[in-house]
Amino acid sequence: MVNPILLAPLVAILIFILAGIRVIKQYERAVKFRLGVFVGLLEPGLKWIIPVVDRIVKVDLRVVTTDIPSQEVISKDNVPMKINGVVFFRVTNADKAILEVEQYRYAISQLAQSALRDIAGKSDLDTILAKREELGEIIRTDIDSESDPWGIKVTDVKIKDIEIPDNMKRSMAHQAEAERDRRARIILAEGEEQAAKRLANAGDILDKSPSAIKLRLYQNLKEIGYEKNSTIIFPFPEEMLEFLRIKKDKK
Repeated sequence: MVNPILLAPLVAILIFILAGIRVIKQYERAVKFRLGVFVGLLEPGLKWIIPVVDRIVKVDLRVVTTDIPSQEVISKDNVPMKINGVVFFRVTNADKAILEVEQYRYAISQLAQSALRDIAGKSDLDTILAKREELGEIIRTDIDSESDPWGIKVTDVKIKDIEIPDNMKRSMAHQAEAERDRRARIILAEGEEQAAKRLANAGDILDKSPSAIKLRLYQNLKEIGYEKNSTIIFPFPEEMLEFLRIKKDKK
């Protein structure tokens, strides 16, 4: 039988040892403090710290996705809109993320909101709608430069939704319709111009070759002859065409 006097210290030692056991996951790092002073980082695995004396703060090193709440802004061309997005970032230095900034996720969210409002206010509506990727990259660069001292790397920023007033949507629809009509008319005019040039070239060729005129005449007769109820009457012989052409040339 174990002596109760010896059992109590053994139980106390066991509790003391178990109280200091910590498990650090593969995607985590632990910032270790001893009596409030930073003493180092703990790598993944089973670790032991001195209870009461030591304290650790775990930091997730995976990519974090944070929504940028909808922001009411006025574009460079005075169009009111609501715009939101999403920012992707990860911690590269766990000690800086804890020591240099309080609540780094909240800080990144505030930076992203400010940068989004700033960039949207400096751009016109057409640029915001057509160049989301470019604007997202500008915002990413701004946030990344601000958060670099915190040991945080911003990997990407995406602009998701852009909400504009209904009257502006109708104006844009009318503008797009007018642009399509303009392009259609230009294409039609270019087609007419090309057709006219081809017809002029064909006329020049027919003028220079009597046999070409006859072949064209025969082709037209063939096309007319597809209709069985058609009757073709020539009031003068075919040779008159040659006579008329010679007479024209003499003049």
